[in-house]
Amino acid sequence: MNHSLPLQTWKRFVKEGALDEARLRTRIYESWHRCKKAQVSPYLNKGTFVLNEKEFENQIEKNRRLLQLAQPHLQQIHDFIHSLGMMALIIDSDGYVLQITGHEHTVSKADRINFIEGVRWTEEAVGTNAIGTALKIEEPVVISGYEHYAVASHTWNCFAAPIRDEEGKVVGVIDVSCPSDRSHPYVLGMVTTIAYAIEKDFHVQAKQDELELMQQSMGLLSKQEPALICNQKGKVIGASSSIYEQLPHLVGCHMDELRLAGYKTQLKAPIFSKHDPMLAIGYFVRAERMEKSKKPFSLANTHKPFLFKGEPGVSKSFRQTLNLIQRVAKTDATVYLFGETGTGKEVTARTIHENSSRHEAPFVAINCGAIPKDLIGSELFGYVEGAFTGARRQGYKGKFEQAHGGTVFLDEIGEIPEAMQIALLRVLQERVITPIGGTKEIEVDIRLITATNKDLRQLVREGNFREDLYYRLNVFPIALPSLRERKEDIPHLIRYFCQQNGWELNLSKTLMAKLMSYHWPGNIRELLNILERIFILSDGGEREVSEFDSLLFEHHKGTEDSENEAVELTGPSANSLPFRERILKEKMIRALRDTNGNVTLAAKELDMPRSTFYKRLKKYNLS
Repeated sequence: MNHSLPLQTWKRFVKEGALDEARLRTRIYESWHRCKKAQVSPYLNKGTFVLNEKEFENQIEKNRRLLQLAQPHLQQIHDFIHSLGMMALIIDSDGYVLQITGHEHTVSKADRINFIEGVRWTEEAVGTNAIGTALKIEEPVVISGYEHYAVASHTWNCFAAPIRDEEGKVVGVIDVSCPSDRSHPYVLGMVTTIAYAIEKDFHVQAKQDELELMQQSMGLLSKQEPALICNQKGKVIGASSSIYEQLPHLVGCHMDELRLAGYKTQLKAPIFSKHDPMLAIGYFVRAERMEKSKKPFSLANTHKPFLFKGEPGVSKSFRQTLNLIQRVAKTDATVYLFGETGTGKEVTARTIHENSSRHEAPFVAINCGAIPKDLIGSELFGYVEGAFTGARRQGYKGKFEQAHGGTVFLDEIGEIPEAMQIALLRVLQERVITPIGGTKEIEVDIRLITATNKDLRQLVREGNFREDLYYRLNVFPIALPSLRERKEDIPHLIRYFCQQNGWELNLSKTLMAKLMSYHWPGNIRELLNILERIFILSDGGEREVSEFDSLLFEHHKGTEDSENEAVELTGPSANSLPFRERILKEKMIRALRDTNGNVTLAAKELDMPRSTFYKRLKKYNLS
């Protein structure tokens, strides 16, 4: 890839501070300004921060897992990069180069600018560069030729992508670098793919480590002394019976939570992997009860009682979800809610907000799918007076600014157009917005919660959603279980909705059985709708409801087994349709059920033009 940025652009910025932003990519001029502010010398001709032998050994040991998981992937591309005259590097989260491999002439050329193992290659150390900038913005980046801030790298093209561990934390960078005349257009994609593959390995390895810790803990925790087994992140994997009996919810929490229960802890010994005796995968921790504290342990005691304005029911699946909600609420982490339509995403988002330190500040909810794509920018970021024809005289304060100090909930996040995805990424990184038509940046202090009933990873694979934004949003994912997965909660939900709405319903055993066996494609929202239908049909609950059973489920067929039968009730036989059309027909029927027969909303749910939806309704004889 030959770089087109002229040397004159760099010289002018270095000497005069003048910058024609139209000539530079956004990421580059933002980085140049950071470097200038940090007083990095643009005339630096080599790296200056190099670890001594002992320090380098410590850094290698500290990043043993990163090297262990990354090296097999570098081995796979060894021949490719060698043939193109390139080199590949593994860098840790501090910006230190841990390993270099590649073509000997390229490695030798890198040595002349101190681009070697043990050198610190961050923006603060050597100015704008792919490694340092990827660490700073936490997304894949390519830096070419004179885009580099310091002269040391002006003849290099570099491609880098951050690597995240199982908790989404950046633990390092994978980089491929080469002289500018050796560049190749597909390298950034290759580097990004490798980084993602290493991330998947982190997830797999974390599960394997946890399993091994549980196996090793059986003998250690059989002793009478109060003790814990924790992983490297401090998460409690197991507890001895003397602690577990008092604190059954401790497993899965962080070790520091013990302090809230009046315990003090002492590290007794690291636990090493049987597969790699040099690698610690966890710790054996002794716990001692402090007599002065008799307060029972509860995650809710961290700042105020945990409040859930809904019906939790008794199901294990939702109790586990509620535990995650309770734990993340007291943090400021970005939360990603996913699940089927009608599972209570906005209720969950409000619960997180109301149990957070931001509970006295605004909670602003936006349904991204309900706003026309050409208006979503002004809705989120606002606009200044005269920004466009029809703009309000005083301008408009956007949702992000309205929510300053509080929480923004973006529902149906998968619907936002690509331009807004880029703008949202900047909000997450810089915490500033620029209203449409304005030039002044406005700082916003917000906590972001997003939700969707679509598979964002599939949208990423299809190229309809930015991967870097996906990782920014997917910090703390929470899956909301469908009503099918928590049917034991249905009686409790019925009681709760009746109390909330003042409905007195006399449900027959037959009807209750149908409610319990129904497959609930619309989940809790559909349950509420059917209860309201029962209330209307029963004249306020004064008459026995059983006589209306057939009306309630006329279009629904109350069992899971009958769902497929319902698909075949009208139109061509399912067996006579091609497989893909059978699936599409079923999706259309589900969408019509979810929207109570509203064709416009059903077409929108399937992301299908309304005219096409009508044509297929006619084709499948669906009415």
